[in-house]
Amino acid sequence: MLRTILAVTALAVFAVVIGLPLLLLAWITRRIGPFYPAAAVGLRIALAIAGVRIVMEGEENIPAGACLFMANHTSAVDPVAVFVAVPRRIGFLAKQELFRMPLIGWAMQLAGFIPVDRSSREGAAASADVAVEQLRSGASMVIYPEGTRSPDGKLLPFKRGGFLMAIRGGRPIVPMTIAGAERVLPKGETWIRPGEIRLQFHPAVDVSAYREDDREKLLVRVREVIASGLATEFRATAF
Repeated sequence: MLRTILAVTALAVFAVVIGLPLLLLAWITRRIGPFYPAAAVGLRIALAIAGVRIVMEGEENIPAGACLFMANHTSAVDPVAVFVAVPRRIGFLAKQELFRMPLIGWAMQLAGFIPVDRSSREGAAASADVAVEQLRSGASMVIYPEGTRSPDGKLLPFKRGGFLMAIRGGRPIVPMTIAGAERVLPKGETWIRPGEIRLQFHPAVDVSAYREDDREKLLVRVREVIASGLATEFRATAF
């Protein structure tokens, strides 16, 4: 508990001293500019204070151009770990409630994050269309094909929408396995526990050979790759 309080306090101080001036600059220029890397630095400091260590494997598998990172999702700390670890600017599809937060929501929009209305199929489809256009324009994105956090670390069934988005966007998928986050901050808990989060980047999957009708095959392939990086007890078999 003490580590979490110290980490949040340090992040708040960093946000006021460093973040707010850079956010003001972003508002004036209408560009995210140095705010994005500064946010990554602030989050790295907060994780370190909380006793969380990020270990990366397979960074050489990340292609040079734009790609779509797909990862399993077990904890609220997953996006933070991915944000600070991926060695390039990335956008996220995130629930629209986060975009209503003062300043933070505006910064997320400016950084190219895309709000998703999970209660509306039409709204979710519209968000996917925006993501496709960003991929085609050369922006890398991150999605969690399970659609929600796993309550126990076991891999949930994947939703098909992200794979249709990948095929339409024409960019390679980089399957990514996240392990350990479910112990650092389990779903439903508030206090961060010291520990290690391992991010494993698997070889990119070329989507050019897949048609829209083949998205189920692509789903199965990517899911098997992500599952391969998990401990056996977390590799649920349901698709």
